[in-house]
Amino acid sequence: MLKSFLLIFIGGGIGSALRYLSTLFVQKYFPSIFPTATLLVNVLGCFLIGILIGLLDKNQLSNPNLKLLFITGFCGGFTTFSAFGLENIVLLQNNNSIYAFAYIALSIVLGLFAVWLGLFISK
Repeated sequence: MLKSFLLIFIGGGIGSALRYLSTLFVQKYFPSIFPTATLLVNVLGCFLIGILIGLLDKNQLSNPNLKLLFITGFCGGFTTFSAFGLENIVLLQNNNSIYAFAYIALSIVLGLFAVWLGLFISK
């Protein structure tokens, strides 16, 4: 349990730091009203989680420590959107498209509502 926690902690810390640095870089060199940094980090995180899962599966590396460090830790710290993307792909691959589309719709609608509600309550 402690080992798992430490792997997630280390991976998440590195992912979070890289997200911060990526945001600083994008905001400095590509300033915009549009949230370009978040979009790029989310898309890059989805790409990375796809590459990592693909490589682990291709090489038959079912090492849970690698998944904790790189998937849960690093990608989770870099962006939780990557986990969202992976979970939906898995649902679609398992012919659960109704659940995938429900998850997508509910995540967007409830997420936006939760942000609005949090802002409303805090005022």
